[in-house]
Amino acid sequence: MRYGCVLPQQALGTDPGAIAAWARAVEGLGFAYLDVFDHVLGADVADRPGWPGPYTVDDAFHEPLVLYGFLAAHTAIELATGVLVLPQRQTALVAKQAAEVDLLTGGRFRLGVGIGWNPVEHEALGYDFATRADRYEEQVELLRRLWTEPVVRHAGAHHRIDGAGLRPHPVQRPIPIWLGGGTAPPVLDRVGRIGDGWIAHDPRPGAGFAAAVTRIRVAAERAGRDPAGIGLQGRIDLHGRPDLDRYRRTLDAWHAAGVDHLSIHLRPGGGLDAHLDALATVADATADLRPPTPGKEPRARL
Repeated sequence: MRYGCVLPQQALGTDPGAIAAWARAVEGLGFAYLDVFDHVLGADVADRPGWPGPYTVDDAFHEPLVLYGFLAAHTAIELATGVLVLPQRQTALVAKQAAEVDLLTGGRFRLGVGIGWNPVEHEALGYDFATRADRYEEQVELLRRLWTEPVVRHAGAHHRIDGAGLRPHPVQRPIPIWLGGGTAPPVLDRVGRIGDGWIAHDPRPGAGFAAAVTRIRVAAERAGRDPAGIGLQGRIDLHGRPDLDRYRRTLDAWHAAGVDHLSIHLRPGGGLDAHLDALATVADATADLRPPTPGKEPRARL
């Protein structure tokens, strides 16, 4: 299993030095990748009773691809989005930005995408919230073509490219695209048909996880794909001081569930120092996350 850490955007704020220091600590402790959540805009929910999501206009989020352009100069581990809200963005521009991050990292970028839950955000960016799933599938196809073909000609329901190409191409051709989402049948079927991996949004490997994986694999087989080639990513949320007993139990459960990537989302409270302490505590509690011994060749990342 490869372990990663979710960037604590709310805690680290806008200090570039703190963000870079956190990323270097994650790498130094032996984690395999960084993970970041995405929102372009937050909604003012004062007059919106029954708001569906956990975030509002008061929650700050960095733009993931710009952020990773910065962190590419500070770390040498994989950078991943978990997830970028794809249907509210221009597809060709996402292809360009992702290719640039992949180049700057030497091919160490993994693009996790989702359809989003925030209608205010979609509308403000000029896209119809109701049709986001249809756009999403076409976008995934088009991203891969832009990353691999010298000239693209595409006339779909939502996109038209009349003989144009992306330069420079990314190192990875194509960049891996992992799809986020819950366990609704259309989400799982889509992962099986077009995803390189599934980012499970529930931070617990519940009873329905095995059934969800089975559905993904069946959908992959029907699409003529190898189910074994589709990755699985789980997440552990740790609020406050890390509860190491709970962490180990959840870690064991994710191992038993068969995931190959696991994002650890630490929220200990406080600023950079509190997060660095929590990172070290979790790393020390997991034998295979210990940092490389100074002066020796770095071990393979997990």
